[in-house]
Amino acid sequence: MAHTTMLRDLVKDVQIRDELLSILNIQMATASVLAADCDDCPLEIPIVGDEQVSFLEGRIDEMDAALEPLTSFLIPGGDPAVSQAHIARTVCRRTERTILKLAQDVNIQEDILRFYNRLSDYFFVLSRKIAHLSGIKQEPWNPGL
Repeated sequence: MAHTTMLRDLVKDVQIRDELLSILNIQMATASVLAADCDDCPLEIPIVGDEQVSFLEGRIDEMDAALEPLTSFLIPGGDPAVSQAHIARTVCRRTERTILKLAQDVNIQEDILRFYNRLSDYFFVLSRKIAHLSGIKQEPWNPGL
Protein backbone atom coordinates (compact mmCIF):
# COMPACT_ATOMS: atom_id res chain seq x y z
CA MET A 1 0.00 0.00 0.00
CA ALA A 2 2.80 2.42 0.81
CA HIS A 3 4.19 2.18 -2.72
CA THR A 4 0.74 2.77 -4.18
CA THR A 5 0.46 5.85 -1.96
CA MET A 6 3.86 7.11 -3.07
CA LEU A 7 2.87 6.60 -6.70
CA ARG A 8 -0.36 8.50 -6.11
CA ASP A 9 1.64 11.37 -4.58
CA LEU A 10 3.93 11.51 -7.63
CA VAL A 11 1.22 11.39 -10.31
CA LYS A 12 -0.28 14.65 -11.52
CA ASP A 13 -3.18 13.24 -13.58
CA VAL A 14 -6.42 13.55 -11.56
CA GLN A 15 -8.06 10.46 -13.08
CA ILE A 16 -5.05 8.30 -12.24
CA ARG A 17 -4.92 9.74 -8.73
CA ASP A 18 -8.61 8.87 -8.27
CA GLU A 19 -8.02 5.33 -9.59
CA LEU A 20 -5.11 4.86 -7.22
CA LEU A 21 -7.28 5.99 -4.32
CA SER A 22 -9.84 3.33 -5.29
CA ILE A 23 -7.04 0.77 -5.47
CA LEU A 24 -5.77 1.83 -2.04
CA ASN A 25 -9.25 1.24 -0.62
CA ILE A 26 -9.27 -2.25 -2.14
CA GLN A 27 -5.77 -2.91 -0.80
CA MET A 28 -6.97 -1.88 2.67
CA ALA A 29 -9.87 -4.31 2.30
CA THR A 30 -7.51 -7.13 1.33
CA ALA A 31 -5.27 -6.30 4.28
CA SER A 32 -8.22 -6.50 6.67
CA VAL A 33 -9.30 -9.83 5.19
CA LEU A 34 -5.80 -11.28 5.44
CA ALA A 35 -5.31 -9.93 8.97
CA ALA A 36 -8.61 -11.33 10.26
CA ASP A 37 -7.84 -14.47 12.21
CA CYS A 38 -11.35 -15.71 12.72
CA ASP A 39 -14.08 -17.50 10.82
CA ASP A 40 -16.87 -15.78 12.74
CA CYS A 41 -15.42 -12.30 13.30
CA PRO A 42 -17.67 -9.90 15.19
CA LEU A 43 -16.90 -7.20 12.61
CA GLU A 44 -17.96 -7.30 8.99
CA ILE A 45 -14.93 -8.22 6.89
CA PRO A 46 -14.95 -6.82 3.33
CA ILE A 47 -15.32 -9.17 0.40
CA VAL A 48 -12.85 -8.71 -2.41
CA GLY A 49 -14.43 -10.22 -5.48
CA ASP A 50 -14.93 -10.21 -9.19
CA GLU A 51 -15.99 -6.55 -9.22
CA GLN A 52 -12.58 -5.38 -8.02
CA VAL A 53 -10.74 -7.71 -10.43
CA SER A 54 -12.97 -6.58 -13.31
CA PHE A 55 -12.25 -2.94 -12.45
CA LEU A 56 -8.51 -3.57 -12.92
CA GLU A 57 -8.98 -5.61 -16.08
CA GLY A 58 -11.12 -2.87 -17.60
CA ARG A 59 -8.56 -0.20 -16.80
CA ILE A 60 -5.70 -2.34 -18.14
CA ASP A 61 -7.55 -2.90 -21.43
CA GLU A 62 -8.50 0.78 -21.72
CA MET A 63 -4.98 2.07 -21.08
CA ASP A 64 -3.32 -0.59 -23.25
CA ALA A 65 -5.58 0.23 -26.21
CA ALA A 66 -4.34 3.84 -26.15
CA LEU A 67 -0.64 2.89 -26.11
CA GLU A 68 1.75 1.73 -28.82
CA PRO A 69 2.06 -2.06 -28.93
CA LEU A 70 5.09 -3.45 -27.13
CA THR A 71 7.80 -4.88 -29.34
CA SER A 72 10.39 -5.54 -26.62
CA PHE A 73 10.88 -5.50 -22.89
CA LEU A 74 11.38 -2.03 -21.42
CA ILE A 75 14.01 -0.68 -19.07
CA PRO A 76 12.02 0.78 -16.15
CA GLY A 77 12.40 4.46 -15.43
CA GLY A 78 12.63 7.84 -17.08
CA ASP A 79 10.58 9.68 -14.46
CA PRO A 80 10.04 9.21 -10.70
CA ALA A 81 6.36 8.33 -11.21
CA VAL A 82 7.21 5.76 -13.90
CA SER A 83 9.88 4.24 -11.66
CA GLN A 84 7.48 4.19 -8.70
CA ALA A 85 4.87 2.35 -10.78
CA HIS A 86 7.51 -0.32 -11.47
CA ILE A 87 8.39 -0.52 -7.78
CA ALA A 88 4.69 -0.94 -6.95
CA ARG A 89 4.49 -3.66 -9.61
CA THR A 90 7.41 -5.67 -8.22
CA VAL A 91 6.21 -5.33 -4.61
CA CYS A 92 2.77 -6.41 -5.78
CA ARG A 93 4.24 -9.57 -7.36
CA ARG A 94 6.03 -10.32 -4.08
CA THR A 95 2.75 -9.79 -2.21
CA GLU A 96 1.02 -12.21 -4.57
CA ARG A 97 3.65 -14.89 -3.88
CA THR A 98 3.35 -14.33 -0.13
CA ILE A 99 -0.45 -14.66 -0.25
CA LEU A 100 -0.07 -17.83 -2.32
CA LYS A 101 2.16 -19.31 0.41
CA LEU A 102 -0.33 -18.25 3.09
CA ALA A 103 -3.13 -19.93 1.13
CA GLN A 104 -1.37 -23.26 1.65
CA ASP A 105 -2.14 -23.00 5.38
CA VAL A 106 -5.36 -20.98 5.62
CA ASN A 107 -8.42 -20.40 3.50
CA ILE A 108 -7.94 -17.24 1.38
CA GLN A 109 -10.56 -15.61 -0.82
CA GLU A 110 -9.47 -16.67 -4.32
CA ASP A 111 -10.28 -13.25 -5.73
CA ILE A 112 -7.63 -11.68 -3.50
CA LEU A 113 -4.98 -13.62 -5.40
CA ARG A 114 -6.60 -12.71 -8.71
CA PHE A 115 -6.71 -9.05 -7.63
CA TYR A 116 -2.97 -8.91 -6.85
CA ASN A 117 -2.12 -10.75 -10.05
CA ARG A 118 -4.06 -8.21 -12.10
CA LEU A 119 -2.83 -5.30 -9.96
CA SER A 120 0.78 -5.96 -10.90
CA ASP A 121 -0.24 -5.93 -14.57
CA TYR A 122 -2.15 -2.70 -13.95
CA PHE A 123 0.97 -1.05 -12.51
CA PHE A 124 3.02 -2.10 -15.54
CA VAL A 125 0.52 -0.67 -18.03
CA LEU A 126 0.11 2.40 -15.82
CA SER A 127 3.87 2.98 -15.95
CA ARG A 128 3.64 3.05 -19.73
CA LYS A 129 0.64 5.40 -19.62
CA ILE A 130 2.41 7.79 -17.24
CA ALA A 131 5.45 7.81 -19.54
CA HIS A 132 3.19 8.47 -22.53
CA LEU A 133 1.36 11.32 -20.77
CA SER A 134 4.71 12.84 -19.75
CA GLY A 135 6.22 12.51 -23.23
CA ILE A 136 8.92 10.16 -21.97
CA LYS A 137 10.43 7.68 -24.40
CA GLN A 138 10.94 4.39 -22.60
CA GLU A 139 14.16 2.59 -23.38
CA PRO A 140 13.88 -0.89 -24.85
CA TRP A 141 15.88 -3.63 -23.18
CA ASN A 142 19.00 -4.61 -25.10
CA PRO A 143 19.41 -8.35 -24.42
CA GLY A 144 22.62 -8.53 -26.44
CA LEU A 145 24.93 -7.39 -23.63
